Formats: sequence, structure tokens, C-alpha cells
Amino acid sequence: MALSKLAANSFDLTDNYALTGTVTGATSTQKLFLIKNIDASSSGTVDFVNGASSVVLDNTYKTYLFRCVNIHPATDNVAFQINFRDGGSNYDATKTTTFFDSGHSEDDSTVASLAYDTGADVAQGTGNARLSRNQGNGNDECCSGDVYLFNPSSTTFIKHFMSDFSGYDRNNINYRGMGGGYCNVTAAIDAVRFQFSSGNIDSGRIALYGIK
Repeated sequence: MALSKLAANSFDLTDNYALTGTVTGATSTQKLFLIKNIDASSSGTVDFVNGASSVVLDNTYKTYLFRCVNIHPATDNVAFQINFRDGGSNYDATKTTTFFDSGHSEDDSTVASLAYDTGADVAQGTGNARLSRNQGNGNDECCSGDVYLFNPSSTTFIKHFMSDFSGYDRNNINYRGMGGGYCNVTAAIDAVRFQFSSGNIDSGRIALYGIK
């Protein structure tokens, strides 16, 4: 059977993954829409609440992306975390999660590792879910990564989320931490909170996008 070949320039990739907050028309092919940027500055938490301060976190989109850039803790040896609100006033949605990471020291003295961190699990609990290893707070130390939240407005299904972060931990080790889980509630998730396990978010930006 003969193979059909397509020229690379025959694919229209224009604006398919544009990070934008504007719609250019009813036939737009844009996929990612910027909803809200929040810049932390000695902040105890960064909260995205549906309907507050121009935040959209409802059935407008089936998938939401939180992009965390250069998240720097005020305190040494702390983990970046996330939690969810399911219609009440507290960020305590019941969830089950998992977390694993790889690591490699910058001086090459530590053997590269890949491990499942059972201590970071939440099993039908209301506590925070881990996004990073315990982080250093040196002037040049931070973490960055993405969190995807799927169909948070559903009142039928559980709400899945997953994360992928790169960072600089307290022992001068680069790590890549990957996590995921689900909020085991039928109520809609209407708000998301980011914080460190102790101390403030000294600086960093978290951007919320809706995925078309």
C-alpha cells in the first residue's frame, strides 16, 4: 500500500495554542484563553474563586489550566500545595491523590532518582495535595509548573486534576514532581487555593487559563 505524504505547510496551526484572553470571532481556532493572572507578594494563599475578581471557574470551559511561574517561598524547606472548595467556605474538598518525583543534584554527587512518595498521599482526606518537593527559599530558588483541573462544574462526576512541576529543592537538587488525584465530591468545585505548607508565597505568578 502506498503511503500518502502531506507537506508540512499544508497544516494550519495558526493560533491553535495561543495564550490569549481575547476572542477574534465566532470562527476563532484559539484554544487557550487567559482568564486571570495573580501575582503573589508575601501572600499566605493565592485563591481563584469563581465569580470574584473576574475569575471564571464554571461550565464555561471543560478544562482549566493553572500555570505557576517562579513560585518562591518565604520559608525554607516547605512544599507547594493545592486545595479545592466545593461550594462551602472552606478549602477542604474530599480527595484522593498520588505524587512521585525524580531528582538530580547540581554537583552530580547524588545518583539520579525516581520515587513514589507515599508520605504525600491524601486518601479520602481533606488536606492539601502536594505539588512540589520541599522547596529551598534562597534568592534564586523557586518552582514552576502546571495544574490541570477537569470539568470542575460537574455535579455528576468526580473532579480529576493533575500536576507537573520542576523546582530547586532545599538540598540543591533539581526535581520534577508529578501528581494527580480527584475530588471525590458531586458538588461543583468553585474555588482553588495555592499555598506553601508553612509560611508565605514570597513571590511568583499564577495564571488561570480556560481550554476551549
